[in-house]
Amino acid sequence: MPSAPDFVAIGHVTLDRMGDATRPGGGALYAAITAHRLGLSVGLLTSHAADFPLDAIPSRIEVVTVDASETTRFEHRYAAGGRVSHVRGRAAPLSAADVPDDWLGASLVLLAPVLDEVDPRLAVEFAEGAVAAAAQGWLRDVGRDGLVAPRAWESPQPLLNRIQTLFLSREDVRGQEAAVIEWLQYVPLGALTADRDGALLFVNGERYEVRARPAHEVDPTGAGDVFAATFLVEYDRSGDPWLAAAAAACGGSLTVEGEGWVTVPDRAALDAALAEYRRDD
Repeated sequence: MPSAPDFVAIGHVTLDRMGDATRPGGGALYAAITAHRLGLSVGLLTSHAADFPLDAIPSRIEVVTVDASETTRFEHRYAAGGRVSHVRGRAAPLSAADVPDDWLGASLVLLAPVLDEVDPRLAVEFAEGAVAAAAQGWLRDVGRDGLVAPRAWESPQPLLNRIQTLFLSREDVRGQEAAVIEWLQYVPLGALTADRDGALLFVNGERYEVRARPAHEVDPTGAGDVFAATFLVEYDRSGDPWLAAAAAACGGSLTVEGEGWVTVPDRAALDAALAEYRRDD
């Protein structure tokens, strides 16, 4: 039987339109590319239609696709209050039946839904690895016109009892701050990212501040997903959550300095940024 990838990301790839440009995206894709650039073997479980440009994904990432009649599509624009998004298409849901048997031994797994497409029960399938969740897609509602809006996360407890690490962003939990603190009591590790304000790291429920790495922002897309993947890779490598959070802050900030995933760091770029970041402590 083939060996499992080191890192498995699960969630929709997307086609994101900003202005006149459309490019591939999705949290699982950004996480997969991050882990790949940091030297891991990577599997990506996703769903899309024939219009998604698979050749844009690095060839060494193993992609397993659940066929769909349409690809998940977003239209984004940035306003004074942040990003405004509309959904213009949605691919198929992802469940345990879609996971290749030889992937179940993966060391690191990130559930990264964008539109509630990932069955939370997938967390129990990967008994041998560390399973994490980037909860964004479970915290989104879609209106009749496709407008994306926050929603309450219903019944997260079974998932929280099964994962090692929970990733949240400040943008996605507005109005649910009290619930966030409760969620983070149930997981060994958690991170709440806050863009230019850095992040909060939770270790067994205790809160620590993670300062931001200064960056010249070109495109903020995917920064939180790169943060999550970098954290998982570095924590698996070192066992030190504070070091992993520092590396994640560097990885996310490097990503915003270019369009798309152009500046998602490789190992050398991450190590250099992390060394400089830690010298400033």
